[in-house]
Order: sequence, then structure tokens, then C-alpha cells
Amino acid sequence: MPRLAGKVALITGAAGGQGVAEAELFVREGAAVMLTDVDAAKGEQLAARLREQGGKARFLVHDASSEQAWIDTVAATLAAFGGLHILVNNAGTIARQGIVNTTVEAWNRTLAVNLTGPLLGMKHCAPAIRDSGGGSIVNISSTAGLTAHDDAAYTASKWGLRGLTKTAVLQFSPWNIRVNSIHPGQIADTGFFQSGGDAFAQAARAAIPLHRQGTPKECADLVLFLASDESSFISGAEIAVDGGYIAAGLAGLRNRVRDEYAKSRET
Repeated sequence: MPRLAGKVALITGAAGGQGVAEAELFVREGAAVMLTDVDAAKGEQLAARLREQGGKARFLVHDASSEQAWIDTVAATLAAFGGLHILVNNAGTIARQGIVNTTVEAWNRTLAVNLTGPLLGMKHCAPAIRDSGGGSIVNISSTAGLTAHDDAAYTASKWGLRGLTKTAVLQFSPWNIRVNSIHPGQIADTGFFQSGGDAFAQAARAAIPLHRQGTPKECADLVLFLASDESSFISGAEIAVDGGYIAAGLAGLRNRVRDEYAKSRET
């Protein structure tokens, strides 16, 4: 039995990176999916490819920061598939500006997409999920929501999403809706990863205990688990998908410096 048989999922930011991997995996596991993104060309291509493979998939252009867009998207999902069981708040943006260099425009846009977007998504999707018998919401945060990160607006938005997830657990549990956040670290083959540049990628790899970047598929596997009934008693969790970076990245670098220092003293 497919793990999402009979389920309807809405995935934002579905046209690239983790969103594509999630859409492919959800369809493979039997879900009907409404895919949304601001990139119409890539989104339509993905939905068409999934349909050609026998899946149930539709695409809508959707600005996650717009409340009216959320109202319209939920209505379209219910009209197309007759219900809604899963929301994946995957859409995101990054400004790559520190506190001193952050512009108000970049700050507002980043929080609008990364934090207001999930708020609106839960506001308008949760009642539909409730009316469909309950389900799961997965918010895609970041390791920047667990520790310091150079990008001020991005970090603030991801810490905010982590906290917003806890409030959603409190308010939606009576509706049989589970809410969890995942916190990816360096995930290769995504726009965020590429925008950081080679030097940042190399430095991050050195700080990751597994000494490699993750893949969109590894994130999608976790999202699938949290969306499925296999995680039926998991709600309010915040799970790092980071190769051990949050748990042991600092200690690993410290030990490396310690060993290099000790070696230099011996010579």
C-alpha cells in the first residue's frame, strides 16, 4: 500500500530543489498533489511530467506572501481533489545580507515569504485539513532557525517559523492535525546552495561531521515520513537534516584545531 494513498497534499515552492523531490516522492506514494510556485514554466513542466507518469498533479502560480492567493489556492485544491490532508510550507527566499547591510525592502520580502507565507498557509489550510479528517503540516525551516547565520532576515524568519510551528501544535492538535518543522543544513542542487558560492560550500562541508552536503531527496524522505501516518504520534518536533552540523559541527572543528595545534607544538 502506498504510504500516502488517498491523501491530498499542497506543496509550495514546488518548482525546484526540495520541492521537486517532495512532489515526486508524494506522487510515487499515492498522493494527489497541488504544486505551487512563482515559476510558472518549471511548475507546469513538473506537473505535466508527473501526470505523464500516472500521477495526479496540478500546478498553480502562487505568491505565498499573498493572503488572497492562499484563499484561491485552497479553493482550487478542494475543487480539484475533494479534500486536503497535507500542507508542506516549502517556499522560501534569502537576501544574503547582514544586519548592517540589510535593506528594509529585503527584510520585509524575506519575512513575507518565509514567515508570513507559512502563517497564511496554516491559517487557510488547517480548516480544510480538519474538514478532511485531519492530517499533517510540515514547515521547512533551516539550521538557521537553530543557530546563528550570516543572513539577518533569513535567520529571523526561520527562527520565527520554528516558534510558529509550536503555536500551531497547540492550536491544531484538537483538529487531529500534526505540525512539525524540519531544519535542513547544506543541501546540494538547490538555488539556496548555489547562491552561497563555492567558498561558503567548502567551509560548510568542513564543518559538517559527515563531510558532505545533503540532497533534496534526503529532505523529501523526512517530509514524507512526517506527512504519512507512520509519524502519527510525532507533533511539535524540530528535526535537523544536516549531517550532524548542529549536534557536533562546533566540537568537530574545535577538535580539529586542537589536534593541529598539538601537532604544531610537537614540531
